[in-house]
Amino acid sequence: MKIHLRYFASVREAIGTGQETVQTQAAQVGQLRLELMGISPQHAEALAPHKAVRAALNQVACTEAAALSDGDEVAFFPPVTGG
Repeated sequence: MKIHLRYFASVREAIGTGQETVQTQAAQVGQLRLELMGISPQHAEALAPHKAVRAALNQVACTEAAALSDGDEVAFFPPVTGG
């Protein structure tokens, strides 16, 4: 299936692009994250399991267990802090 990806803040800087579209066999957001780590060393570093990275599925915050469907948009971003 085709998934549209968006990257924000430090994740975007590390990967070198703000968006891309990929073909995937992943059924869940967590599986997609692991699959994306195989694209390049930059993806592997930005999305590594030890990194605090949040995800949104179709512009709604989600867990790594969220189910994917063809045409979904998944965004990856660092935790947001503020005051």
